[in-house]
Amino acid sequence: MFFGNKFCGRCGAEATVAKTSRTKELGKCPRCQIELLKLDIAANELRQCDRCDGMWSNVATFETICTDREKQSAVLFFVGKKNPIQEGRPKISYVPCPDCGQLMNRSNFAHSSGVIIDVCKQHGVWFDADELPKIIDFIQRGGMELAREKERMELEAEHEKLKDDQRLGPRHAWDVDEQTSIGQFIRKLFD
Repeated sequence: MFFGNKFCGRCGAEATVAKTSRTKELGKCPRCQIELLKLDIAANELRQCDRCDGMWSNVATFETICTDREKQSAVLFFVGKKNPIQEGRPKISYVPCPDCGQLMNRSNFAHSSGVIIDVCKQHGVWFDADELPKIIDFIQRGGMELAREKERMELEAEHEKLKDDQRLGPRHAWDVDEQTSIGQFIRKLFD
């Protein structure tokens, strides 16, 4: 959509306006340690850092963004208008969850996107300035389907290996050594 449009020319959806507000309960940016702003984009409640443009999303909101194309478009529309100051990439480090203060895990989104996000399993996901648009792009290009197919193939291969192992029965290193020794002994008998 073009700036100023009230409705999408393609689907007719009403244009959404991002609203920000500052309250103390939103926690601090894991990178900059300043208070986060509340950011409402098309009924998506996010929190944003004014300094580094990082964003915090709770689990439910992130799942909604991942599954709803209209929500993805609204987020991209807002993030696309931002022009973050690029002071270089943030150093790779574990950062605390804005809600509980525990260090978050770093994870490659969908195990194949190449976008490393910080995740608190109980509370949500931290996105550095350019990560959420990259994830949305990955989803829109069919990356989730490819990741699921890859995972399915890996599970099938593992299942086949387990079936083969069960079919062959228990094998131990000493079984192989014993069979090799017996085979060598028998060959010597016929030499």
